[in-house]
Amino acid sequence: MARNHRLVTDADFQEAMEREASIRVFQDDHVVGSGGIITRFDNDTVVIQSGVSDVAYHRRNLCEFFEMRKR
Repeated sequence: MARNHRLVTDADFQEAMEREASIRVFQDDHVVGSGGIITRFDNDTVVIQSGVSDVAYHRRNLCEFFEMRKR
């Protein structure tokens, strides 16, 4: 069973990116992305890659990001 850990700070995003953790993205209480890893981030945008050519750009202020950790 997975445990959700919300990513809020730059340190949270950096740690998840270094571990190549699986990320779930919510926007307006709907899942808009799941299973990708963070490839880049800045103050405005988080880039998540789910496959070779599947790259998504999410606004940090509009979305909620969760790291899926296994128990």
